[in-house]
Amino acid sequence: MIDFLTIGIILGLSAGVAPGPLLTLVISESLRHGVRSGVKVALAPIISDLPIILLTLYIASRLSAYQSGLGIISMVGGIFILFTGISCLRTKPTEVPSQTRPPRSLLKGVVANILNPHPYLFWISVGAPIMSRAFSTGMGALIAFLCGFYLSLVGSKILLAIAVGKSRFFLSGKLYHYTLSFLGLLLCAFAIILFRDGAKLLKLI
Repeated sequence: MIDFLTIGIILGLSAGVAPGPLLTLVISESLRHGVRSGVKVALAPIISDLPIILLTLYIASRLSAYQSGLGIISMVGGIFILFTGISCLRTKPTEVPSQTRPPRSLLKGVVANILNPHPYLFWISVGAPIMSRAFSTGMGALIAFLCGFYLSLVGSKILLAIAVGKSRFFLSGKLYHYTLSFLGLLLCAFAIILFRDGAKLLKLI
């Protein structure tokens, strides 16, 4: 259970601080309408990801009897995570957006996340194999993974909203850059694990 909790925390933290549409919206709302609006945007994945997770759980349950299918998904997930890790390592200091946006922060966050392909790619290629293994271990492992993922995903975005609200130059500082680099290395290592698991499921090793 601890292993799945740790995986969830690492993946959630990486997704939470990596540059993307939702993080940009968190920053923009924090600057234009205050930290409270940024926090509302940070909470959006809890609402918008539920249908995706339910669909992924259904797919994972169907694929649990087919090791080759899970192996292919695991390999694709390894490629996706490796690309994400490399992107984190190559990320330069982020420019703080200053555009004006209307209110309704939570609604905008939900819409932005639904229209963003990243959650779909993550849950289909990475989330499905992990949840399948967690479910085979026990419901507690599955809950630990999901709790670890969303606590770190939402929590990191809330902390960024607070940091940006206090200092608009936080994202262009060294701390944010070093954090992304560290998480990028962890993601690359996790991608290797996914490649290994996929190869075992496909009986390549």
